[in-house]
Amino acid sequence: MYRPHAEYRDDFDHPSDAARTHRLPLVIALTALCALIIVPVVVDRVAAARVESGTAEAFQEGMGTATRPEVHVRGFPVLTQVASGTLRHVDITARDIPADEAARPLPVTELDLRLDDLRKSDDGSAARARSAEATARLSYTDVSNALGLEVSQGDRPGRISARIAMPFGDGITVTVKVSAVSGNRIASEDFRVTSGVLPDAGEALLDKVFEEPIQLRNIPDGLSLRSVTTTADGLTAHFSGKSVTFRPDDAAQSGASQGDSEQGNPV
Repeated sequence: MYRPHAEYRDDFDHPSDAARTHRLPLVIALTALCALIIVPVVVDRVAAARVESGTAEAFQEGMGTATRPEVHVRGFPVLTQVASGTLRHVDITARDIPADEAARPLPVTELDLRLDDLRKSDDGSAARARSAEATARLSYTDVSNALGLEVSQGDRPGRISARIAMPFGDGITVTVKVSAVSGNRIASEDFRVTSGVLPDAGEALLDKVFEEPIQLRNIPDGLSLRSVTTTADGLTAHFSGKSVTFRPDDAAQSGASQGDSEQGNPV
């Protein structure tokens, strides 16, 4: 019995060898296209990982951090940036940057850096960014240690609260305004008593404590302190600058020695 519809469905459900042959070049082309897309991305990602690791190691050496910072090189492809010798945008997050050499050491709890056009110096002893912005977070614990007083957030924005223990009574609490001053320093001024009674001797002591601004010595060269704000956890310092330089400690000392030598023996 003749059943044309059954034969038609049989041909439709089972493509011929000719149809498979026609699809093969398309499959090969798609596979090649995927390879052309994926392989360069993978290679570029490997290159980025190497650059990020090297940058993190150099930063850790230069800033003396206990842990390696997080580094992210932005922009694609990274390989062309490496070939040109300039990384267009680099983000660095470092934690627990010490300040051992300062008279009143104030470690940086966390430092976020946004660098533009980062490149190595000709002799490889330093890296320099065309411009940069940074945010440093300073914990109240470290600020307390630097000032020698128990410090917390103040009653108003831009002010900190300092508690002074007294031999008798509940002690004295004062609030102080913090601000950015030249030389990457944080000034404390305009202290006001908010609880307790401050004797004349105590006022003279506070004047002495707050008279000298706190110097931040663990910030890369070229960054200038622009503002200081207060939060529940500590102070937040904002920086920006041009020609920001990162130099390992030994290179910086060598450069300083060379500079002294050049000053003593002018050409």
